[in-house]
Amino acid sequence: MTARLVHDNYGKSRVRLIKVDRSTPHHEIQNLTINIALEGDFDNIHIRGDNSACLPTDTMKNTVYALAGQVDEIEEIEAFGQRLASHFLANCTQVRRVRLEIFEHGWKRMKFDGSEHDHSFVRGSGEKKTATITATREGVTVESGVEDLIVLKTTRSGFVGFIKDKYTTLPEATDRIFSTAIKATWLYTDPGAATRETFEKIRRSILKTFAGHDSLSVQHTLYAMGEVVLERFAEVQEINFSLPNIHCLPVDIDRFGIKNGNRIFVPTDDPHGLIEARLAR
Repeated sequence: MTARLVHDNYGKSRVRLIKVDRSTPHHEIQNLTINIALEGDFDNIHIRGDNSACLPTDTMKNTVYALAGQVDEIEEIEAFGQRLASHFLANCTQVRRVRLEIFEHGWKRMKFDGSEHDHSFVRGSGEKKTATITATREGVTVESGVEDLIVLKTTRSGFVGFIKDKYTTLPEATDRIFSTAIKATWLYTDPGAATRETFEKIRRSILKTFAGHDSLSVQHTLYAMGEVVLERFAEVQEINFSLPNIHCLPVDIDRFGIKNGNRIFVPTDDPHGLIEARLAR
């Protein structure tokens, strides 16, 4: 039997970077984690052990730091990713495709007596801004997004009319807590449209729709959020959502002689429902 190499890629994962812009006394900070994957003519590395076409993954890591240092200001992660991808394609003829996943971790500037501190920060929530850049010599695509955007609303959410069989124990609910950790990515029609301003507007539209929607299910609200983004932003070609259902279960305190009144809950992470969908115009 002769084995056939069907697909391969390699790269460097979890390259961590903190960059400081010291151009003014009011410093700016950026905290990134970057995953790099290269595809190309690497058959001989696998089959013959010939490493002449192998760019070391340690070199990939160093390239991240070098290119970050070439620019003084803090760049948008989409712009930095496109520079990084272009570098690999320009300098490695054996590489056909570059895929970069970039996660931006938030830091908030400390405030004292109503004033922001110039150079001291506190780590923000678990929310991350994300970007995926896929580049070949024919073109580039850019996806922006958000991950671990944890949201909750206490009303205007229900779940009724679902299938009930002999194993169903879930009661119907017309007024329940709805909580999820939003993971959303959207593909731009033009990579140049991936700006911080557009990201913030899309994020705000998602949150505003979540808050104001009369939800009949997680799926129902997912669709509403995606529909709003596609209606309002012509530069978005499609949008993906992954919504884990963070269940908030009513606690039986009637046994203590106290009426719950839809007030006391226990949040549970596992197991959880997971609702995913992609919407396109």
